[in-house]
Amino acid sequence: MTITLYHCLSARSFRPLWALEELGLRYELKLLPFPPRAHHKPFFEQNPLGTVPLLVDGATRISESAASCQYLAARHDPGGLDVSPGEPDYGAYLNYLHFGEATLTFPQTLVLRYRFFEPPERRQPQVADDYAKWFLARLRTLEPRLAEQEHLCAGRFSAADISVGYALLLAQHLGMAEQFTPMVAAYWQRLQARPAYQRAQALQFEAAAAQGVPLIAAPDLRP
Repeated sequence: MTITLYHCLSARSFRPLWALEELGLRYELKLLPFPPRAHHKPFFEQNPLGTVPLLVDGATRISESAASCQYLAARHDPGGLDVSPGEPDYGAYLNYLHFGEATLTFPQTLVLRYRFFEPPERRQPQVADDYAKWFLARLRTLEPRLAEQEHLCAGRFSAADISVGYALLLAQHLGMAEQFTPMVAAYWQRLQARPAYQRAQALQFEAAAAQGVPLIAAPDLRP
């Protein structure tokens, strides 16, 4: 059956979109205005959370972005985008796969909310600044690892790089890329040079235009 991905421009759902392009799979891409829970109420019938991503593959429905990447990698590319339990770096793979979302993306969502998304009277500059520092401090822990190797684990590009790579994309939208440490900055340049990343970026805007969705990346929306 055809894989379907529900997606908002440059939201967390960019992770499985990038993975799909890396894997060369056939899929249907459905663009939604951001946030869909506010601007596309019928989407609640597909995902009661009203959030993206929603990855549908037959009877399988996944609403977590890192889990979507792990699922696609394990199902369609064992030993490639996926890292198997028998490989020495399996633990590192799982750690960085979830580090990208739980440790790096989470504080950025608070920066987005309290610096930009809330109405002016509810914004909290101190909260936004504190969580921006938190993100950058945790991101710096990648510096020594990336000084020794091109990718995060297993000697190859994996779904863990997609997970962390999206956090770097979000940081770029938030104006924090200038504060990346040297090895992280070089890593981010390598990720952006990947053909699948570039295809995913182009395809999401092409699909949005074709489906009548505003061409504003989700992190760039401002009240």
